[in-house]
Amino acid sequence: MTTDTPHVPPGRLGDPARTLGTDPRSDPRMVAVFGSLGALDHPPANPLTREAGRETLLGFSVAAEEAFEGLFEVLAKDLTPVDGVTREVRTVTRDGHDIALHVHRPDGVAGPLPVIVQIHGGGVVMLSATGALYSHWRDELAKAGTLVVGVDYRNAGGVAGANPFPTGLDDCAAAIRWVHANLAELGGTHIVLTGDSGGANLSLAVAIKANREGWVEEIAGVYAQCPYILGSWDKPPAELHSLWENDKYWLDRALFPLLAEVYDPDGKNIDEPTCWPSRAQIDDLRGLPPHVISVNEVDPLRDEGLAYHRALLAAGVPSVGKINLGLCHVGELLFQNAMPEVYAEAVRDVTGFARSLASS
Repeated sequence: MTTDTPHVPPGRLGDPARTLGTDPRSDPRMVAVFGSLGALDHPPANPLTREAGRETLLGFSVAAEEAFEGLFEVLAKDLTPVDGVTREVRTVTRDGHDIALHVHRPDGVAGPLPVIVQIHGGGVVMLSATGALYSHWRDELAKAGTLVVGVDYRNAGGVAGANPFPTGLDDCAAAIRWVHANLAELGGTHIVLTGDSGGANLSLAVAIKANREGWVEEIAGVYAQCPYILGSWDKPPAELHSLWENDKYWLDRALFPLLAEVYDPDGKNIDEPTCWPSRAQIDDLRGLPPHVISVNEVDPLRDEGLAYHRALLAAGVPSVGKINLGLCHVGELLFQNAMPEVYAEAVRDVTGFARSLASS
């Protein structure tokens, strides 16, 4: 005798009241950390919309940056400093603005080495390369035997002022071209881009830009973590189930259109793939270097990353897609002490990808 078990959709598709803490897919170690911070419940509804006005939205971006930086400081405060890494700051100037490049080099490792250009997250609107979590992440990548360069590009909003698209993109492109022109002096062999969330947007977008402009051979590969690339989250495609399935799991989907408006005022570039890579067509993608698109199971942004991976494959681009089980948005970077195996695997994967392209 058989018993039919009714199918229950995952996450909030099966139960709108489900939270990151009650979803059985959530890694319990992650749940314990968020629980200690009181961050498991659904965030309160935000009354703002894209129509709130630019000054209001810029003020919101400042408040959001302060909140995220505060959380990241708490998550980073007990991390063990990484020994055996030398750090320096180099500078590249674009349009009269100095872009700080944070260079992390492993001690006692014979070079030349693969260069990982790391582009920080924050919805392309906030956060900084100098944040403790990102500085530590670059130290760990360097300790694993790579040369790492963190780009302090200009955000579209936040505490440092408003610099909408394409400022951050062009800053990153200038930094990458400078690194490539100075590979021998830096002691590097080739460049791989990596970024998380908004930094993944910029990593993917700058590869498309380089392809258009004829310098894509300067980029050996792209490793994008939890990419934030859709641009139209107020009216998302129904097939991107994770936007409903995982909504309000740490990240509230209602936040995305507000940040998008700060980055791309009035949506003037909604169909421009160097602003929103999800809009890329086959001709934009054909000829790109190998990619890894890494997404997380209980992240609202999961499915837009998977869709981009499939678009790369359709264009003939070598791409690996992976789903990290039980993790929230960029969870592989947030919980080193609570989830050391997860963090270590992320380090191995990014640095291993960079080394694998040495003969490209």
